[in-house]
Amino acid sequence: MSRFRTVVVPLDFSSHASEALELAIDLLRGSDATIHLVHAYEVPFNTLPPYGIAVPDEFFTQVCDAAARRLAKASQSVDAAGLRCETHVVPGPAADAIVEVVRQVGADLVVMSTRGLTGLKHLLLGSVAERTLRNAPCPVLTVRPRERA
Repeated sequence: MSRFRTVVVPLDFSSHASEALELAIDLLRGSDATIHLVHAYEVPFNTLPPYGIAVPDEFFTQVCDAAARRLAKASQSVDAAGLRCETHVVPGPAADAIVEVVRQVGADLVVMSTRGLTGLKHLLLGSVAERTLRNAPCPVLTVRPRERA
């Protein structure tokens, strides 16, 4: 039986994140753990104010609703494994949002994907996994994508 009872799995809806969710389910199967699926969204509107473009409030509602639907779909695999699942749609930078949920739910573990970017791509895009690892108050298990044939 797993010693982990509260596990956070961030999802950006990529195949890499799905692999991390699969691993979390495999690790926790048969336990009484709860998996918290987290999706963070950040819409960069810093270029719009100089042009006087207003973003309608319903845009953010639609973003949240779409993310919630996708998390609900992902939660079906958690439910099918007999595990409890909760979902969280959080605004803000991904690493900050993940760590916020980790603290809120008292997580024992984060299981998340990493793309393993290096060099210029890593410098420009940063690493959500790396920032989460540095700031989370619990262990972070990173899952590299499987090699595709």
